[in-house]
Formats: sequence, C-alpha cells, structure tokens
Amino acid sequence: MGGMRDLVLLGSTGSIGTQAIDIVRRNPERFRVVALGAGGGNVGLLAAQALELEVDVVGVAAASVVQDLQLAFYAEAQKRGWSSGDFKLPKIVAGPDAMTELARWPADVVLNGVVGSLGLAPTLAALESGRVLALANKESLVAGGPLVRRIAKEGQIVPVDSEHSALAQCLRGGRAEEVRRLVLTASGGAFRGRRRDELTNVTPEEALKHPTWDMGPVVTINSATMVNKALEVIEAHELFGVSYDDIEVMVHPQSVLHSLVEFTDGSTLAQASPPDMRLPIALALAWPERVPLAAAGVDWTLAHNWELRPLDNEAFPAVELAKEAGRTGRCRPAILNAANEECVAAFVAGRLPFLGIVETLERVLTAAPDFAEPGTVDDVLAAEAWARAQAQRTIATVAEGA
Repeated sequence: MGGMRDLVLLGSTGSIGTQAIDIVRRNPERFRVVALGAGGGNVGLLAAQALELEVDVVGVAAASVVQDLQLAFYAEAQKRGWSSGDFKLPKIVAGPDAMTELARWPADVVLNGVVGSLGLAPTLAALESGRVLALANKESLVAGGPLVRRIAKEGQIVPVDSEHSALAQCLRGGRAEEVRRLVLTASGGAFRGRRRDELTNVTPEEALKHPTWDMGPVVTINSATMVNKALEVIEAHELFGVSYDDIEVMVHPQSVLHSLVEFTDGSTLAQASPPDMRLPIALALAWPERVPLAAAGVDWTLAHNWELRPLDNEAFPAVELAKEAGRTGRCRPAILNAANEECVAAFVAGRLPFLGIVETLERVLTAAPDFAEPGTVDDVLAAEAWARAQAQRTIATVAEGA
C-alpha cells in the first residue's frame, strides 16, 4: 500500500464530495484533505467539513458568501466547544477563479466534483500542475475534450463515474491494442422498455422516478432520455481513446454490471458491484490501489438474475446523436450538453414535451455554425452560449409543433 495522500476536494458539499469525505473519515491513515472548494450555497456544511478535516484552505465560487463562511467557522467551532485559541481558521479564497486556484494547491490528488462547465478550468489547472485528477465533472471531457487531451498525461485522469471506473478496471485485463469494444451499461431510466409511441405524453413526474439510483433532477431526466448515457459515450471515447464505432450501450436494469470490455480474442470482462458511488470514488482517490471495504460487494449467497438488452435507438436516439456530434467535433459535444440543460429545464417547466428534448438537440446541432476545435476555455463557453440561445429559440418552435 502507498503512503498518505493529500487531497483537494472540489464540490465538497455535493453528493460526490460528501461521499468522498465519508471515505476519508474511515481511512485517516491513507488520506488527508488539504483543501475544500464549493459553490457557496451551503456554508454551514462547508465550515463543518473544513474544521473537522483541519484543512489549510477553503474556496467558494460565490465571493458574496465570504462573510457568511467566516461566521459559520466560528459557529461551528462554538458547537464543538472550542475557544478561539483552540483552532486555526483556514485561509479563504473566493470568486470565479477560486476552484482553479485550489486545483493548483500542493496535493497528490484533485477530486473534481464541481457541477457544470465551471469544472473545466479547474480540470485543466490540476492537469497542468501535474496532479492526479479524480474526475467526476462530465463537462471537462464532454465540452472540453480537445483541451484536456492536449495536456493530460497517460494515466493522469482517473474517472469517478461508475461506468468509466468499471471500464478502467476491466481495461487492466489486457493491452490497449487487444481491446475490441467497450460496452457501457444503462439502467434504462424511468421509461425502460417503452416504444417511441409510448413516450409521447409522459410527464416530468414520471421521468423523475428513477428505478435504481437516487440522483438530482437533471441527471434523472437525462437518464430517462438516455442523454446521460450519450454524454458518457463521449467521455469514454475521450478517456480511453476507443473509436465511437467500438463503443456500445446495453440496457441493464439491475445496475450491478457497471460496464464491460470485450477483447480481440472474444473474452469479455465486466465489473460488478451493487450501486454505491463510494466504490468508484474510493478507487479514484487511491488509484491504482483499492480501499478495503469501500462499499458492500455483491452477496454471493443469493441467486441473481442480471439482464442485458440492446438499446432501442429508435425510441432513444440520443446515443447515436452524441456519437455523430463526437465524430464531427468542433464544439459539437459542448453544444449538445449545453442545449440539453436548456431542454431539460423547459421539459420540467412544462414548456417542452418529452420527445421534444432530443428533437430540439438534433435541430440545434444541425443549425450549428462551423465552430473550430476549441483552443481555450473561452472557445468552449462561447459555443455553449450560442447553444443555449439557439436551444431557447428551437424549444419555442418544437413546442408549437412547427
């Protein structure tokens, strides 16, 4: 086993961040958190994390909450019965560049659990600084793939997503030239098994009922449209350098087989574990080592029935759409992702029918001007801004049935 690892946790108050801290708490001899970063929407939790872990620095993206954070430090210290001489206040960095500054902080591993395009600049900063990047921020690879590819060294990015973690584990079973295809598994979301004509009048309430994972509303609806899996196909291509033609998606309702790799000799390796994000998070923090008892394993004293079915591309065309966007490049994946966020918001608000989500994405991609391959974060953000405005215009026409 390796020695102590110093960690920077970005997005510490979110789902990934809080589970990472749970792993750190249970493995104090392996991990030490030196920096925490968050948006600033939950300063109470952020202060509690900072004082418990005795971090050097805390970052908030919202500069307006700095005073609230300082007050939260004192309130938390009081709660613990500490007098002012008993604790050292962490340094605070604040503002739009706070996460990027923390990504460069001296550490072994940077966990990027920031949500949205705000995660791209910290990813690039962590890679440029030579850190191992435990990556949970999908925009880094979907929107910023060419920027990341230019600077990431072999093995520097370790994925946190359960599917990509599974692929990374299975890929240890052979050399890169022995890989025939990657198979990503999908739970199928709320509308698994439905034909296209059965999706016409589904409601946001129905779309938000995910059968196996407890996730936020955007991810749950992306799971129902299969856009989530579509974006993961782009990530898999960027992470592992496998062509889009050799990446398949299969529907696996039980969410136990997290992904599979087929090799050229006909052998397929799969990674199996009950749905629990602590396993891929722990593996990313300790990579290439494992953290004992990170999560419960499959109970081999019970009988199991695990299904795998091909994806119905007619009912769920998002995966093929994403592959085409990925093959074209030139900011198309960034456009797909940004436009989708607008479409999901419109669907939840009742302004767009369910099938209108992917229809709008297709129209936005068709209308996209010929952007160049992105050279900077600003290039990506400009393409995304265009995509959001175009999506809003297109949503209005699709909703009217035009």
